[in-house]
Amino acid sequence: MPDPNRSSHPVHPGRDRVGLGWRGELAAAILTDPESVDVLEVIAEDWLHASRREAAALAALGRVRPLLLHGVSLGLAGSEPVCRRRLDRLARLVERVEPEQWSEHLAFVRAGGIEIGHLAAPPRTEANIAGALANVETASRIVGAMPALENIATLIDPPASVVDEGTWTTAIVEAAGAPMLLDLHNLYANAVNFGTEPAELMHAMPLERVALVHLSGGRWIDARNGQRRLLDDHLHDVPGAVYGLLENLAEAAEQPLTVVIERDGNYPGFAQLLAQVEWARAALARGRARRREAAPWAA
Repeated sequence: MPDPNRSSHPVHPGRDRVGLGWRGELAAAILTDPESVDVLEVIAEDWLHASRREAAALAALGRVRPLLLHGVSLGLAGSEPVCRRRLDRLARLVERVEPEQWSEHLAFVRAGGIEIGHLAAPPRTEANIAGALANVETASRIVGAMPALENIATLIDPPASVVDEGTWTTAIVEAAGAPMLLDLHNLYANAVNFGTEPAELMHAMPLERVALVHLSGGRWIDARNGQRRLLDDHLHDVPGAVYGLLENLAEAAEQPLTVVIERDGNYPGFAQLLAQVEWARAALARGRARRREAAPWAA
């Protein structure tokens, strides 16, 4: 019987890796040169209704490059219990595909039975922490593997919150005993939108539990109060400041990191995407070098 406290194939690659999110628009280019990336991440919801033949094709892709499944609709941090029907479908997909890891956001996506179509930040309260932990336990038990839990971007500070983002995230991830998927652009957007130093917010996260990392881009939008907000839209290149955070993370974290660059549209040439993969690898290498210089005996 699967151990719900472990991933189906835990991410312990022994080295840092950088890959891309699998998208139909990128499929031909990736398959032409699969060794240009170390890992591929697939949106789970795109495959929840897959036929056996389609699931077998996805499993075959996992034999070409290590495969991650990323969920976007469970609402693990919502006030309502996670949907059992979705979990059953996800469990079947995980069983057929055998990804290295599956992940989901610490967000809510429905309330009162109404789907809001958006990853929203819930109030950061003790009651919400307890509810999220119950949902994570249910999800890991039904799927048979513990998800990596991802921080989300938000354009508003959740009302009625009593703890900050770092404290809230750490409380859930540590109490669940889960790995973390640290989205550095989400973190960067929240920091600049709400007046926090990005590196300070990053170090408030449970960095020793980070196994996966997301990089993406966004754009500035005008808010009603005349201020500007950085919107995480996955339609733009990863900004330099986010590569800087990755470098800092590689210096701070002892464990190997698996980094995925997310792009959901407005695709540049594939060579430009691969250049971003190389920039991420370079940022990881710089951070690891600084870590070795600071503590050579630990290298």
